[in-house]
Amino acid sequence: MIKGINLSKSYGDLQVLQSVDVEIKQGEIVSITGPSGAGKSTLLQLLGTLDAPKKGSVRYDDLEVSALKPAEMAKFRNENIGFIFQFHHLLPEFTALENVCMPAFIKNVSKKDAAIRAKELLDTLGLSERLSHKPNELSGGEQQRVAVARALMNNPTVIFADEPSGNLDTENANDLHNLFLKLRDDFGQTFVIVTHNEDLAAMADRVIKMKDGKII
Repeated sequence: MIKGINLSKSYGDLQVLQSVDVEIKQGEIVSITGPSGAGKSTLLQLLGTLDAPKKGSVRYDDLEVSALKPAEMAKFRNENIGFIFQFHHLLPEFTALENVCMPAFIKNVSKKDAAIRAKELLDTLGLSERLSHKPNELSGGEQQRVAVARALMNNPTVIFADEPSGNLDTENANDLHNLFLKLRDDFGQTFVIVTHNEDLAAMADRVIKMKDGKII
């Protein structure tokens, strides 16, 4: 479903990725592991179209997304990709429901239809009683589940997660890991997850190990 071909990335004289080839299949949970500075997050950002490779290309099915113009790329990203980060990046002035609706608003979905979809997602994630709460009124685990709902809002092809449980305690981290499994089993959702968490890495269908900008 997703193919990174000969991906290289550098910042000045620092070579972060070196001729990396990687494929992700539909419905897979893939974890990317390795020491700090191995190039994990950079690879995630290239596959997720948040950054462009210096060399190489990224393809989704038959579409070479790395060749899209900025406006086309933004539209593709909004409609096909969801992101979850270590720090949830919820907008503090908006409620849980409003935060989850944001990707749909960008897609020009009506406020009514967006709210229906957001409520369904938050209910599925056990947050039906927290719709009107703002991020500072939610626990860390609840905030991250709101971020998961936001990532799922536009029915993305794939969800990229960068250290999604890195800011959670053990119980909430385990709950989040089990949630990923449930979403894959129930909806066929594809996940690509950068993590230092050994438990999260172990539950994946496949582990990609990186070191010094290469897959080992």
